Amino acid sequence: MSATGTSAPPGTTPEGSAPDGTAPDGAPAPERTSTPRQHSLSKPVAFTSAGIVLVAVVLALLAPAAFDGFIEVVNSAVVSSIGWYYVLLVTGFVLFALVVAISRLGSVRLGRDDETPEYGLFSWFAMLFAAGMGIGLVFWGTAEPLSFFAGEGTIPPNAVGLGDEARAQRAMGQTFLHWGLHAWAIYVIVGLALAYSVHRKGRPISIRWALEPVLGKRTDTWIGDLVDITAIVGTLFGIATSLGFGVNQIAAGLAHLGILEESGTVKVVMVVVITALATLSAASGVDKGIKYLSNANMALAALLLVLILALGPTLFLLRETVANIGYYIQNFVSLSFQTMPFFGTEGADWINAWTVNYWGWWISWSPFVGVFIARISRGRTVREFIIGVLLVPTLVTILWFTVMGGTAIYQMLFQGVDLRQADGSIDANTALFDTLQNLPLGAILSGVAILLVTIFFITSADSGAFVVDMIAHRGDTNPPRLTRILWASASGLIAAVLIGVSSAAGGDSSGMAALQALALLAAAPFSVVMVAMMVSVWRELRGEVRVMERLELRLRQREFVEEYGDAFTEQVADEVTERVTSTLAADGAVGTAGTAGTVGTTGTGLRGRRSHRRAPRVD
Repeated sequence: MSATGTSAPPGTTPEGSAPDGTAPDGAPAPERTSTPRQHSLSKPVAFTSAGIVLVAVVLALLAPAAFDGFIEVVNSAVVSSIGWYYVLLVTGFVLFALVVAISRLGSVRLGRDDETPEYGLFSWFAMLFAAGMGIGLVFWGTAEPLSFFAGEGTIPPNAVGLGDEARAQRAMGQTFLHWGLHAWAIYVIVGLALAYSVHRKGRPISIRWALEPVLGKRTDTWIGDLVDITAIVGTLFGIATSLGFGVNQIAAGLAHLGILEESGTVKVVMVVVITALATLSAASGVDKGIKYLSNANMALAALLLVLILALGPTLFLLRETVANIGYYIQNFVSLSFQTMPFFGTEGADWINAWTVNYWGWWISWSPFVGVFIARISRGRTVREFIIGVLLVPTLVTILWFTVMGGTAIYQMLFQGVDLRQADGSIDANTALFDTLQNLPLGAILSGVAILLVTIFFITSADSGAFVVDMIAHRGDTNPPRLTRILWASASGLIAAVLIGVSSAAGGDSSGMAALQALALLAAAPFSVVMVAMMVSVWRELRGEVRVMERLELRLRQREFVEEYGDAFTEQVADEVTERVTSTLAADGAVGTAGTAGTVGTTGTGLRGRRSHRRAPRVD
């Protein structure tokens, strides 16, 4: 694989530029405000990030109750005050992505103008999808629609009192809001800004360089270090807590099948084993372990989806897929701006606990996913990038939640199966397995789901470690194997601590809730970075399009002159001659031969006429 993010050595021109600083097509090469430092470990970024994570983990381990209380208070204050901002911001990301995709800006290629994509379409899609929300899809695929439909305390306030059918449709639409275009638009902003910076301008793969049009010479200073530190910390916390959720579901599935008893010790052992596998994958690099595991995961996910579709209420699910797409499109605007102000505290609490929580969660993941999909997207146009990252995963997500969640809702509505707990709530850890046990081959389907979560666990951990190490090494696309192993081990260590603290607290997940809140807190400042990214990429793409338009105008002018120049000149000469001859004939300045004379005769008559007018008057 080519080192797409390597910077040009001092004294050389940017990749794809001529020695005079112009691009191969004659357009000015993108301006390089400074020369990036060579790819070595950035000690301020790496050590500060590791220190922040270590302090948080130690506090969560030694004083979980006090730490959880403090972080929860701060997080609640932040989330409750900026919830409206998150709702408006993420909707703005969707509009921005769509405008760029359908406009002329989408024709810019993320690489040289004649470059082809580095990865095939299936491998590219599989890797970005597995990194984007793999574990979450399996964990929440059944649990979230079911919670919004029948869960005590989790039904949206604006759906309470609706009939079963209307509430079920509302539950699916609300789920699509959280996992559809809005979630992937967050990834588009970070990924597109990075991909342009890396593949078009030859910059290192690091968050800071996506802000170069805004930061200028300050990009490679302490300001850039701060941006990268925020990205690494948010990524580590986000991945670790997701891994914690994944392990909880794996343990619940094994207990459901009667294989292992669910306990804190079993979960910690699982974390260690799976982290070891993720470390091996991360050590092998993108072209081997991560790529192969992502392809295998997509195939396994497709198999599980097809099996549930075939063994479940097939016709109902197919009809529901069409209806869900229509409902999502019809209610897209109202869902996008939903804040429930007229439902008082209940509405605000629900929005903050679900929608705002999701937006902060995706933003905390966006450095990791953005860097990774930028890394694998060389050679695609901006339009291909946005369609691939935004629209295709959304359609797959709609199909996934329709099959998983729709099957559960069907069982409750039409088969009389109650999938709620004794208190009326929905257990997210077991909702999928409770649903699968009511289908033929339920035990086999549960085994496939456990294997799927496990592989998603590995792909998230290994690709996360790879991305974190790239940022820590100033954007090196092939960082040292040893540090990759250390970062992969660190994410597993954090997850193990989270599981251990949760178990020690009696299973109330206090440690996990605290570090999850830290990930959401890290998302708040990074949202400002994303706004700057949006401004940067718009400015850069508009500049390129203007250059392209000027070159095209010059080319059209040149072609016009080459094709019509001679004929146009002859036509003008004939018209001038005809008009001069007609004028002289009308004035009587030429003789009888003048009207039919040659141009030379006409010229003589003209000179004679001018001489006559200049002669003195004689009486």
